[in-house]
Amino acid sequence: MTEKAEPDSSFEGGFPQEALSLNDFLGGRVQLWQPREGYRAGVDPVLLAAALPARAGERVLELGCGGGQALLCLAARVPGLAITGVELQSDYAALARRNAAHNGQRVEVIEADLAALPADLRQRHFDHVLANPPYYRAGAHSPAEDAGRQIALGGDTPLEAWIDTAARRLTHKGYLHMIQRADRLPEILSACMGRLGSLEVLPLAPRQNRPAELILLRARKGGRADFRLHAPLILHEGARHMSDAESYRTEVREILREGAPLNWPAAR
Repeated sequence: MTEKAEPDSSFEGGFPQEALSLNDFLGGRVQLWQPREGYRAGVDPVLLAAALPARAGERVLELGCGGGQALLCLAARVPGLAITGVELQSDYAALARRNAAHNGQRVEVIEADLAALPADLRQRHFDHVLANPPYYRAGAHSPAEDAGRQIALGGDTPLEAWIDTAARRLTHKGYLHMIQRADRLPEILSACMGRLGSLEVLPLAPRQNRPAELILLRARKGGRADFRLHAPLILHEGARHMSDAESYRTEVREILREGAPLNWPAAR
């Protein structure tokens, strides 16, 4: 991710221009306005977007879309999707609309609490739902000065509500993809019981012989396949961080810089 400067431009609502920076994602294929202070996206939403096996013509919903990072990385890789994002915070919802326009993408952004979706959205179903919920339970992390970052780190909505909402919005045989901290996997698996099946978990380990810090979940509405815990995807080369130079493994660098899909291990 690199930062670019751009002349001031007007946009309705959201963050003031001077509070934003313009950053490159996917090697510059996607450019995103982000707040200079507060929540700024890293590689997590890029990996989440790369994990979806979406195809042109399908409908995609993101719960808690923030500034649109995951949705716009997905749209850059898979043209022709019908994309909707739900975001609780008005500043970030406005930012997601701005980022969609900046990248020439059509994205419907709905400002709402995922636990109280508008009636018209509750009547719709999607082929894919993706989510990057707050990584910590409310109050289980150091307080952040910025309100947006505070909510991004630890929201009040439990993981069970995220998964229940996703399951309700999925069409039959539709997929949920979620990225989350590895230590919250028991909560995730418990919440999926009776709602989603064909569960697959891909641990994301920073380096060889290091424990996974994050996991990617794939679950299917109406799925009946056995649970699968895959070998970890190792993100970086080497046993430890040696310098400030980028050290992503080749397949990970292709995802982050070239917009390649994240290839889940094939069934044996």
